[in-house]
Amino acid sequence: MKIKVSKLMSTLHESNLFNEENRAFIKGIEECLGSSIELSPISDYDCDVKLIFIASGGSEGLFLENIANLKAPYYLLTNGANNSLAASLEILTYLNNHNLKGEILHGSDEYIANRIKELADSSVEEAPARLGVIGKPSDWLISSIPNYESVKQAFNIELVDIPLSESIENYKSLTEGQKYRCDYFSQSEINNAEKFHKALEAIVEKYQLDGLTIRCFDLLSTIRMTGCLALSEFNDDGIIGTCEGDIMAMISMYLVKKLFNQSSFQANPSRIDVEKSRITLAHCTLPKEMTDSWKFHTHFESKIGVAIKGEVKLGPVTVFRLSSDLKHYFLEEGEIIENLNDSNLCRTQVIVELPGVSSLLKNPCGNHHIIFFGHHKAELEEFLSKIIK
Repeated sequence: MKIKVSKLMSTLHESNLFNEENRAFIKGIEECLGSSIELSPISDYDCDVKLIFIASGGSEGLFLENIANLKAPYYLLTNGANNSLAASLEILTYLNNHNLKGEILHGSDEYIANRIKELADSSVEEAPARLGVIGKPSDWLISSIPNYESVKQAFNIELVDIPLSESIENYKSLTEGQKYRCDYFSQSEINNAEKFHKALEAIVEKYQLDGLTIRCFDLLSTIRMTGCLALSEFNDDGIIGTCEGDIMAMISMYLVKKLFNQSSFQANPSRIDVEKSRITLAHCTLPKEMTDSWKFHTHFESKIGVAIKGEVKLGPVTVFRLSSDLKHYFLEEGEIIENLNDSNLCRTQVIVELPGVSSLLKNPCGNHHIIFFGHHKAELEEFLSKIIK
C-alpha cells in the first residue's frame, strides 16, 4: 500500500512547534496503518491513495492555486489544530458546489488509518463506462445536457461524442437485415430497421460502448428511418439505448442497469392526474422483455419506420430521472395499472399510480423518465446520496 501526502498551510503558522505537531500527527496515523506515508509534491499521484494535508487555516486560496495539479477525488486530511478543519470544510464546500468529489479525513488516528485502508482497497477502479452520444441532443432538449467531466467524476462514465453521419454511412453500406418475419407489417421496413440496428452495432463495437443515445429525428430526413426497434433491441441485450440524444435519460437508464441489472423504458410523461396521483407515460422504444405481448407499429410522429407497441406487465415499478446538473432527481415508486391504446400518444402507453407525481408540475428534472420493474427507491436513493451532496 503506497500512501502519499502533500501539505498546504499558511505561512503565518510556520514554527518549529507547528512542524513537530504535524510530524507527530502523521506518525500516529502511520503506526495505526502499519505503513509509512510519503511526503510528496502536489502533482505526484503515483500511489494508491493521495492525501492533501490541510495543515492550517488560510489554506483555501493555496488549494485553488494548485487545483490544476490535483485530481478528484480530493481527500483532505486534517488534525483539527490551527483552524485546519475549518479550512477543509470551506474547501470541500467549494468542491461540492462544483460537482467535484471530495472527503475530509478527520478524527482519531485509528479512524483515519482505517478510512485510508478502505480507500486503498477501492483504489483499483473499474474501467469507466463508455456511453456514446450519436449526434448532439435534439434541439428541444434544452435542459438535458450535462457537463461531461462532472459526469465522469460523479459516476465514472465517459461520454463519447460520435457524428450522426457515421451511423448513416454504416446503414447505407449494409444489406438488409432479416431477423424478423411478419405478415401484418411491411417486411421491407422491418428489414431496414434491423439493418439500422446492425449499423449501430458496428459503432458500439468500434467505440467499445456500454450504451448510446442517438439524435434519431434527423434520420427521418436522411434515410427515412427511425431508431426505435434498434434501441429496443439494445436494451433487451443489456446495452443502454435512448432516443432523441437524451444524455440524462441514458445516464439514468445506465444507473438502473448497473444497480439492478434490469432493462428499463424511456418514456414521455404525457398526462398527469393530480387528484388520482396517476401519470400516463408513453414512447416507442420499449424493450420487449418488459412486455406480456408486443407487435410492430410505425413511429408515432412520423408514421414511418418500425416501433414497438407493447403491453407492459402490470405491477410495481420505480420511475426515475436524474437532472443535468447532477444535483437533483425525480424518484418515486408506483404501480402500472393499465395499458392504453390511444392514437394520440407514442406506441407503448401505460398508466402508473405514482404518489408524489404532482412534484413534476413544480420541480421537474427534464422530459423523459425511466420506468423499471419493482420498488427500488430506497436502494437508488442510498446510492445517489453518496454522490449528490
